Amino acid sequence: MWPYIFKRLLLMIPTLLGILLVSFVIIQFVPGGPVERMVAQLQGHGGNSMGRIGGGGDIAGASSSAAATASQGSSQYRGAQGLDPAFLEELKKMYGFDKPAYVRFFIMLKNYATFNLGESYYRDKSVVGLIVEKMPVSISLGLWSTLIIYLISIPLGIKKAVKDGQPFDVWSSAAVFIGYAIPSFMFAILLIVVFAGGRYFSWFPLRGLVSDGWEDMSLFQMALDYAWHMVLPVTAMVIGGFASLTMLTKNSFLDEIGKQYVLTARAKGLAEKQVLYGHVFRNAMLIVIAGFPAVFVHIFFTGSLLIEYIFSLDGLGLLSYESVMSRDYPVVLGTLYIYALISLVMHLVRDLVYVWVDPRIDFEMRGV
Repeated sequence: MWPYIFKRLLLMIPTLLGILLVSFVIIQFVPGGPVERMVAQLQGHGGNSMGRIGGGGDIAGASSSAAATASQGSSQYRGAQGLDPAFLEELKKMYGFDKPAYVRFFIMLKNYATFNLGESYYRDKSVVGLIVEKMPVSISLGLWSTLIIYLISIPLGIKKAVKDGQPFDVWSSAAVFIGYAIPSFMFAILLIVVFAGGRYFSWFPLRGLVSDGWEDMSLFQMALDYAWHMVLPVTAMVIGGFASLTMLTKNSFLDEIGKQYVLTARAKGLAEKQVLYGHVFRNAMLIVIAGFPAVFVHIFFTGSLLIEYIFSLDGLGLLSYESVMSRDYPVVLGTLYIYALISLVMHLVRDLVYVWVDPRIDFEMRGV
């Protein structure tokens, strides 16, 4: 198995290169970059200055004098007429746009190899520092939601397969699909209205991951306070998240239950639980395991964006969205790099779990 793992780790390198290359090329053609944003601010169209320029320091002192310097030359940046070309060049240098695109790309790759993801243009922090700062929220939402969804979906799917066509299967399917049809952010709003002081009860906090003064609490109080804040956002994500996994588990078990080896096991007098969990489970779970990386990455990152916004949880989903909207390219590319790396690692974990669940699978013999 070790040669296979080593081969997969090597294959991650060209995959990451391809993802970064495509993303970098797309960014080159996106209008409204950081230089254009600063030009608009200097011309009076963009409000207050955003502060720090990535790698270049603060230009607040130079903006008033530069904005007053006229020039008749043309510029590639919209609204740059009337600004000194020398100042524009200095501005491009501050953002790192004074070098050709291919040079910037190779510099980025060199830095990313050592996890130096650069500095945010507007937040006066390193990208790694921002990711580490926001990670607890995303880990909390993603980990607990995925764990609860799997703990509910797999037993429920198995029971639905055993009770196929019976009243339990019918009403549980109706409940599952109603939950699936309603977006998670609608559940989040409903939970706030009912349980977070919106109209009826004030049982749970409305915002944040922990309460003020959390550091001064005892370990037990910390755990309780953390769980208290997690109840509503995790519930909102879980309610609509287990429909597809439940039905996938049910259909997988239905396919296996009708096979000859199951009939043979029952003919030998084995109990139904021994048949389901000793024989059927191993084969039926393969297709469920195959979908784990996609489910985890979706919940961990993209699935929590609206939940983070509604419950004022400052996580990676919200950070990525705000970075895209503000054209904070180091944060956009840095978070994308981390997302891609985690996704590739999760696919490797999926293959390892394949082998753990069914030792008959041998990727090395298949030449994978």
